[in-house]
Amino acid sequence: MSDDLTSGAAGAANADEADGHAAAWSAEDDWTDESLRLLRDLRAPHRRKRAGQVAYVLYCVLLLLVVWGALPSLGLFLQASMGADYTGYGSGLLAALPSGACALGVGCLLLGARDALWRGPVVPPRESVDWLLAQPVRVGRVLRPWLWITSSVSAAAGVLAAAIGMVALGLTCRVGLPAAFGWCLVGAAGLPLLAVALGMGVEHSPRVAAWTRRLTPYATGLFLALVAQCGLAVAGHRVGWLERAELWSGPWGWAGLAALSPTRAAVPGGPVAAGLLLVVVAAAVTAAHRAAGTLPLATVRQRSRTATGVMTALLTVELRTARQVASGAAGGGRPARFRLPAPRRAWLAVPWRDALALLRTPGRLGRAVVHAALATLAAVVAAGAHGGTAVGATVVALAFAYGAVAQVLEPARLETDDTRRGSWSPYPYRSLMLRHAILPGALALLGACGVCGVTLWLGAGARAFLAPAAVPPLIAAGLVNACRGANRQHLLLSPAQSPTGSMGPLLFLLWYAAGSLTALVAMALPFTLALRHGTAGSVVTAAVMAAVLAAALLRWTTDRARSLTA
Repeated sequence: MSDDLTSGAAGAANADEADGHAAAWSAEDDWTDESLRLLRDLRAPHRRKRAGQVAYVLYCVLLLLVVWGALPSLGLFLQASMGADYTGYGSGLLAALPSGACALGVGCLLLGARDALWRGPVVPPRESVDWLLAQPVRVGRVLRPWLWITSSVSAAAGVLAAAIGMVALGLTCRVGLPAAFGWCLVGAAGLPLLAVALGMGVEHSPRVAAWTRRLTPYATGLFLALVAQCGLAVAGHRVGWLERAELWSGPWGWAGLAALSPTRAAVPGGPVAAGLLLVVVAAAVTAAHRAAGTLPLATVRQRSRTATGVMTALLTVELRTARQVASGAAGGGRPARFRLPAPRRAWLAVPWRDALALLRTPGRLGRAVVHAALATLAAVVAAGAHGGTAVGATVVALAFAYGAVAQVLEPARLETDDTRRGSWSPYPYRSLMLRHAILPGALALLGACGVCGVTLWLGAGARAFLAPAAVPPLIAAGLVNACRGANRQHLLLSPAQSPTGSMGPLLFLLWYAAGSLTALVAMALPFTLALRHGTAGSVVTAAVMAAVLAAALLRWTTDRARSLTA
């Protein structure tokens, strides 16, 4: 990454010539100071208003941190000083820390790299890109402040994470608070800054961006494997040599070595790992600072417009449009090209089209597998939990399962983006939408049967059959959401009031996610009871209720589909 970042200085002339920027003026025509001074004068009222808004947001964030973080933590320490013992959780925390820290580090770097594919750490406002960068000004003076802002926000998030680690280690491991905060801060602030520098490399170099797209599936798989290893470690299944290898494998592990240093589970070489991490972060941040002044202006303009489009879509609550704009700008490398033999039976035409659409976007199948794995882990937690924790874990499992199903239902949503796309079909529109459930349902049932077989082998008993039983209502819920129709933004402005304020956002949410919310609410209790008790009767009851719910949701789908073409 450093080679790509520092190569910007050598290739700056080519990039500037490509943009036609440097060739238009020389050093004698430099108007950087004058342009920035004029811009400051013109935007002074806006800047004062913006400063007030930022101060208010910071005040709200600080208030939330004090109310929900500082005061409860202080209460726990007071209870500990009066004899409360939280050290029973220390062994689990120390067992989870090696692989968990590596997972957090990999996830942080992956998030920074993926964000930079469409936005990046340097995204000035649209007016700066369209007006200021078109003038004879030094690009670095305009772009580097935005890198500093992103780095400052990332570092602030790292300080908050270090404070959380300090409280956890102080309560469960009896570690001194200054030592715990200092050692945790090395990784908690260093990894976000390293992620910003990596994002700068992705934004600056098309080669780094291409490698990011290519390596994303493998990095995601590594992240999930580390999460699974963390769960196994908490359960008592640790692999010491593997944890040591992961901790020394790179910056993502060095942060864990530093966090372990003040505890009784310290690994030799913690100070060395902390020093290596600080050196790498300093070098990466320096390289990112240099590269920010040599960004191709075409890249900056494109990303600024993309960020503006996403923000506009979010402000108008067009969530799907925002996701499509961001994913379209991020790109997916070379599109996959698959061919399937044409079907010989008419009823296979819609599943054939859906299969081609999914094969040409294999990332959706990968994300469906990831969601299914997370749903399985949440269901395992729900089976061993009690009370509200069991219900919450069941809802989380069902939500992840719906996320898996939603990935393979994308062809149905494409069909409803523009109802004219279905003009080729001889079927009524409501029948066409139901046929879009054939392939997703078959794929989801196949995956659910795989989960059922694995969990049966692991001793889940009758609970394993809940996986295929949940598929029909979730598929039907996805079709209900796909047929929601035009965006009803007027619901946000509803005059209906509740004791907590306007009900507009709640009404919009109930409309936007009507199918999935209905399925989650209706399935939560029977599936919780089935997971808790694990008897054949409770599983059969949950399966029957799921089948009835699926029939009702499919009827709702046909009504919504009929209204789309009315």
